[in-house]
Amino acid sequence: MSWEPVMNFGAEIPFVTHLGFELELFEGGASAIGYTPQPEHLNSFAVTHGGACMTLLDVTMAVAARSVQKDMGVVTIEMKTSFMQPAPGNGGKLTGKGRLMHRTATLAFTEATLYDAQGRACAHSTGTFKYVKRLPTGVKSANALNAPLNPISTD
Repeated sequence: MSWEPVMNFGAEIPFVTHLGFELELFEGGASAIGYTPQPEHLNSFAVTHGGACMTLLDVTMAVAARSVQKDMGVVTIEMKTSFMQPAPGNGGKLTGKGRLMHRTATLAFTEATLYDAQGRACAHSTGTFKYVKRLPTGVKSANALNAPLNPISTD
C-alpha cells in the first residue's frame, strides 16, 4: 500500500510516509502524531509491531525537538522505550505525544508516550537528539547525512 505524504515539517522521510503518520502538533517544544496501523504493521499476536511503535515514538520526539528550531534537523543519539501494554492493531488510531524536556546548543532531551484510541498509554520513550544543519539541494531535498571520515563531535 502506498501513502501520500501527510507530514509537513520540512523533512521527507520515506519510511514515515509509508507508515502513514499524520502530523497534528509541531510547536513550542510539543508534538503529536497520529497513526493508524495497517495489517502489515502488526506482529504475530495481531497487535502493532514494537518496531512501528518505536518509530512513532522516535519521530514524535524528533518533531518535539525540532519544533523550537524548525530550520534544523535532528538525528537520534539514544532512545529508551518501555512497553506497558500492547498497542492495538484493530484499525484504531494511535497517537504519539512528545515534549522537549531540555535542550543545549547541540542536544535535545525529549520524551514521548504512545496512546491508543481510548487514551491508554501503551509505550513511553525518552530520547537524546543532536541538532544538525540541513543543507538544501533543491526544492524538496537536502544533502544526505553521510558519515564523514572523522567522527561527528557530540559537543
